[in-house]
Amino acid sequence: MCGIWALFGSDECMSIQCTNAMKIAHRGPDAFRFENVNGFTNCCFGFHRLAIIDQLYGMQPIRIKKFPYLWLVYNGEIYNHHTLKKQFEFTDYQTKVDGEILLHLYERFGIQKMATLLDGVFAFILLDTANRKVFLGRDTYGVRPMFKLLTDNGFLAVSSEAKGLTDITHSMSSPPKITPFLPGHFEVFDLKPTGKVESIQMDRFHYCTQEPSHAVYDTVEMLPSGFVPETVKSNIRLLFENAVRKRLMAHRRIGCLLSGGLDSSLVAAMLVKLAKEEKLKYPIQTFAIGAEDSPDILAARMVASYIGSEHHEVNFTPEEGFKAVEEVIFHLETYDITTIRASVGMYLVSKYIREKTDSVVIFSGEGSDELTQGYIYFHKAPTPKAAAEESVRLMKELYLFDVLRADRTTAAHGLELRVPFLDHRFTAYYLSLPEEMRQPKDGVEKHLLRDSFKGLNLIPDEILWRRKEAFSDGMTSVKKSWYNSLQDQMESEVNDYDLEKAPKTFPFLPPRTKEAYFYRQVFEKLYPGQAKWLSHYWMPRWINATDPSARTLSIYKPDKDQ
Repeated sequence: MCGIWALFGSDECMSIQCTNAMKIAHRGPDAFRFENVNGFTNCCFGFHRLAIIDQLYGMQPIRIKKFPYLWLVYNGEIYNHHTLKKQFEFTDYQTKVDGEILLHLYERFGIQKMATLLDGVFAFILLDTANRKVFLGRDTYGVRPMFKLLTDNGFLAVSSEAKGLTDITHSMSSPPKITPFLPGHFEVFDLKPTGKVESIQMDRFHYCTQEPSHAVYDTVEMLPSGFVPETVKSNIRLLFENAVRKRLMAHRRIGCLLSGGLDSSLVAAMLVKLAKEEKLKYPIQTFAIGAEDSPDILAARMVASYIGSEHHEVNFTPEEGFKAVEEVIFHLETYDITTIRASVGMYLVSKYIREKTDSVVIFSGEGSDELTQGYIYFHKAPTPKAAAEESVRLMKELYLFDVLRADRTTAAHGLELRVPFLDHRFTAYYLSLPEEMRQPKDGVEKHLLRDSFKGLNLIPDEILWRRKEAFSDGMTSVKKSWYNSLQDQMESEVNDYDLEKAPKTFPFLPPRTKEAYFYRQVFEKLYPGQAKWLSHYWMPRWINATDPSARTLSIYKPDKDQ
């Protein structure tokens, strides 16, 4: 996890522009650097480092003697960098940094093939001064963020977070748009002698349903084919274990978020198992947040005891949650209801991890609900085909919602997130399975995933088959949920008249509830005029929902009501 920032063709003094890069300093608390580009004094890179790999040579921009005309800043981890180095016999390696592989791949194969061969999560800015080109690229699911600002006269600014671009000085009469860079894509710009740029190519290099090009070089070779249930379940286990194992790459301590739900429990259990096999010199720390009597805290405690992790519990109260909302919206850069609601707990547990422990690399269960049809509303899917299409839609939009939440809440406290459920091979395989196989079965969502780990004693049976909790139910007291506490608080924050006027006050995506209105007010205060950073609210399908919470659905039954 790092913060990357760059300008090409700035008309303003660089020392003034560079103050904008400090707005993303939380992403890299270990070191920072600004560097002008030789021969292009109005082009500049900024980098905030969180040191995970190669403590000595890991600063960026990465430049190596073999290719002195290449400049690279990137945020991410390339899990197959050793494999690719060996496969293509790259010599003259200068660092131990995983990102150096991008320079060697680009020089030999060009930008498109380079991007397709990367197994990992990444956002990169690559400059080739010899060929006068600038390249941007972002991983398949947008696990690592990147935003760009491009003016009509060719001034390009890029930042890990949009807040690094909001006060950039430019010569345009109207403010240029700040847009998220599309996941799974790369863009090519011509670099003019003036330092200005012109976009000449924007292409997708990977789609979530495609077997990734790097699969042929993976440590897990070709899988048995066919859809016999036992073969499928074996393949799911094999690819999931491989996804967790490759993510152990770190020189800093590894921990895991643990809600006590299926996804985080599988990740934590597999992590503890593989950490022992790899002989890590410390116990894996797991972290849960909730009220003392909350279902999540009790379930997480049971899992931690079962797998033998060093477990930490962070006490959560609605009062603390309310206090954190504005900070959370500042980091998220969104006013989406469910994203904010679910981010508060993750933000507070990340704060605890940074302040009270030495874990820096944090595993989490994000992506599983989208991939394995885990949301309660999938029970209402009219056909298996509709459910499968919805799953792919959710995967494509992860960068706007769950992945955005997971990145920003951890990066706010200088932590690095790792999400094995979004492994390229694991997701492509799961999405290739017959539509009927992936649907909820016997009234249980994620049935195939659960069934794949049945009888292995990896996690307790009651957790393996635990129904999905709405975050608002799982994290807070059985007496009163976070969702209900929020609704009560919003009654005093927003009056009926303001809500009635909402379509006039906020014509783009007008809020329909007091909670949504409050979030939008805070967002507009922090990021005025940037409402279009969100294209639509996250909402369940196939039912007439006005609120994203599972607890508002008639088909939802929390644990305590079972």
